[in-house]
Amino acid sequence: MSDAATPMPEPAADLLAATPETAYFWGRVVGDGDLSRDCVTVRAADPTAADALATVAGTARTDRDHQVAERESAHDASIVRFEDEYELKVFGAPAERAAAALGLPIDDQPGGYRLDAFADHRPQLTRGILEACGTVCFRESSASVGVSFVHDDAACLETVRSQLDAAEPHAPTEDLSETSSGGYWFGLADEADVEEVARWLYAGSDASGLYSDSRRGKLRRSVERAAGREVGSLAE
Repeated sequence: MSDAATPMPEPAADLLAATPETAYFWGRVVGDGDLSRDCVTVRAADPTAADALATVAGTARTDRDHQVAERESAHDASIVRFEDEYELKVFGAPAERAAAALGLPIDDQPGGYRLDAFADHRPQLTRGILEACGTVCFRESSASVGVSFVHDDAACLETVRSQLDAAEPHAPTEDLSETSSGGYWFGLADEADVEEVARWLYAGSDASGLYSDSRRGKLRRSVERAAGREVGSLAE
């Protein structure tokens, strides 16, 4: 479990109501989760985010929710990483309700991804998606930061692009491309102000507890390095 000093979000009274907490929760499901008729499954790569997701959903983590998962690199299928994975399951009506209200795929059926219900909480929604299916890298050659989103479902990524297009600050993106592992990906365009996007994504995250400690730290360190800033200067 995460450090006792880490703030925890409030449990959602209704997982389908539009709040910062539910926006982050469903963003994580969109990026790395799935729905069946009576269960929402969502995965996280660190205990900080897993605790936050469990609290929002009003469920409890167990000793069996952790494993080390094998993941292929989206850009080179010959590269395999082994990462911690925490899998949470929320049983009951939220799965079918989310499929109907948000257009999320259920039982492997195509989804429509109607996420505009969270327009007032777009940073938390996008933060959840980025932490679930995004990658961040520091490019040594240009001293810049690359931010990309990877998913098996092209419709999902087109919806994420539309959310970024509607964001303030505007975050221009590249077109979708196929990955070597059979999925799709896109990145922020070269003209995107990644520092501004990073500040927008994580504004207020310290107080809310709605973040992955490892993913937030990597993005901030990369931006600080690219800008030649002191480590920690992007922290709230």
